[in-house]
Amino acid sequence: MYKRQSILIVLVFLLLILNGCGSTQLRSDSNTDRVRNTGRAAELTAEAVDLLDKDPTASERLLLEALVADLYHGPAHNNLGVLHLKRGELYQAAEEFDWARRLMPGHPDPRINLGIALERGGKVHEALDAYASALEVYPDHLPAMQALARCQVRHGEIDGRTEEFLRTIAFRGSIAWQSWARDQLDGIEQ
Repeated sequence: MYKRQSILIVLVFLLLILNGCGSTQLRSDSNTDRVRNTGRAAELTAEAVDLLDKDPTASERLLLEALVADLYHGPAHNNLGVLHLKRGELYQAAEEFDWARRLMPGHPDPRINLGIALERGGKVHEALDAYASALEVYPDHLPAMQALARCQVRHGEIDGRTEEFLRTIAFRGSIAWQSWARDQLDGIEQ
């Protein structure tokens, strides 16, 4: 009996040692210990952007490959989120946009995209916050103003800034946005 217990203890000890060696190997292969290849990630992301509308499957493959090259490449996360959003995969899109938002702190696009995903998912107040945060990092950014004003009007969340946004859009926006903003201003002023 004593001999059997000793053998079991030795086997458990050996398994623990071997398992520990295996986890060390896994850690050294992880993305955090690897050299980040930001240049390669940027190249793959640029290729993927060219294919976003033409071949979404190939675009997704390239974006995932870009994230293997550099897990912290914000544009790859943002564009992967765009693909998820186009497929109606709102949760996955929001996750990718949130990654991109954190990795690209001064860029409004991930915040606008996050707002779109949240708004489509029925999280209006969170969407409004995301759009507003885009304006915080890039004041006077017209697409962020348009997204925020549109969401405010669409969901009846008009506040003191809405009229100012609409006036700016009516002056600086495209023809279609100018027309929309004027129509909304007419409705507010009545």
